[in-house]
Amino acid sequence: MQIGAIAGALMIAWSGLAAQQYAEATTDSFLVFFDWGKPDLRSDDVATLDQVAAAYDAHPGSRLQLSGHTDRSGSVATNRAAGLKRAEAVRAELEKRGIPGNAMTVASFGEKRPLVPTEDGVREVQNRRVEIVIEE
Repeated sequence: MQIGAIAGALMIAWSGLAAQQYAEATTDSFLVFFDWGKPDLRSDDVATLDQVAAAYDAHPGSRLQLSGHTDRSGSVATNRAAGLKRAEAVRAELEKRGIPGNAMTVASFGEKRPLVPTEDGVREVQNRRVEIVIEE
């Protein structure tokens, strides 16, 4: 009976590991950064958007989550709006690359989820970004 219990526990552990590995293998994420006060895509992010389009093409039917983020140099309301504008700009560029608009979800977190924690009012380029997550 102990052997059965051990085998069952191993199967549960293996299933959990397999599920985690599958989740890691089926989720790609990308970052696109922005200059201060601008929703415009930078020329050095074109390659990143091309990679996103290639990843989507390799797995058609995937869903993309586009999350806009800002640094803490503006008001909360301004930053929320800026994050949304940036995410919408990325969405438009990805649509130009053939990804259907209905395959993408857009959200803005403004200054609430920084990559680099800073004091209020501090400009930090790594926080001015759109995170693109592709889920199969």
